[in-house]
Amino acid sequence: MRVILAQPRGFCAGVVRAIDIVEKALEKYQAPIYVRHEIVHNRHVVESLKAKGAIFVEEIDQVPDGAHAVFSAHGVAKSVVRAAAARGLPVLDATCPLVSKVHAQAKRYVRQGRSMILIGHAGHPEVEGTIGQIDAPVRLISTEAEVAALDIPADTPLAYVTQTTLSVDDTKAVIEALKGRFSDIVGPDTSDICYATQHRQSAVRDMCRMAQVILVVGARNSSNSNRLREIGLEGGIPSYLIADASALDPAWVAGKEAVGLTAGASAPEELITEVIEALRRLGPVEVVPMDGVEENIEFRLPAELRA
Repeated sequence: MRVILAQPRGFCAGVVRAIDIVEKALEKYQAPIYVRHEIVHNRHVVESLKAKGAIFVEEIDQVPDGAHAVFSAHGVAKSVVRAAAARGLPVLDATCPLVSKVHAQAKRYVRQGRSMILIGHAGHPEVEGTIGQIDAPVRLISTEAEVAALDIPADTPLAYVTQTTLSVDDTKAVIEALKGRFSDIVGPDTSDICYATQHRQSAVRDMCRMAQVILVVGARNSSNSNRLREIGLEGGIPSYLIADASALDPAWVAGKEAVGLTAGASAPEELITEVIEALRRLGPVEVVPMDGVEENIEFRLPAELRA
């Protein structure tokens, strides 16, 4: 069996920064450190940080007075920031810089007098945080049909931003529908779309030409991991999302000569290694890394953790 290893895969720079913030905060301030929401959508990452002394809470009012708090990589609403400030909580913001960039773009469009449209998935923490950062009504859409249903005059000054875990390919049809329906609409350049999302999806599309089955390592509540599986299916390849090696069903790979393997942006590399070892227990394996983009982007830590 050839295991075709996607390039790139796994952790992106925003996830690395978020995990580093929690770990360095634990080193500097000692346990416990309170993290609002899962720092990233991966149970293994969360459990590892819990073992080091991080405590995960859903709301800021669950953080004790005086304790250090961390905002997750997905970003938070202004109301959360204000609630922490009102209590004088020392806060470290692990919001991905690319998510923060979306917040800044949206605020700039609102200052220009434009009505805001957000392309994303309802209920996702990043979407909730972005809507909560904008001091104006935000219309959330995810499909072309929802564009057609918008009750807005065609000449209204509009702007759109997108959830970062959606790629250029994911949003292209919706953006084209918006531009086709509204005469005065602006949005960020495609170069502002999250690089990691685009790279990982492109790798899976390439993988569809080589693999007979695709395994995606990632959490069920990870938007970008689910999308990688969907792209495999769209390419006509049986594709499965697995949390770790224990979820591997040998029947999926039985008789297959080429198995594609990738991971969502919040899945650690050791989970990939464990899946390869699980495949080796089924028979001889040759690991064949794909050619792909080498990511060398790093995001700076907050100033108080850089020393």
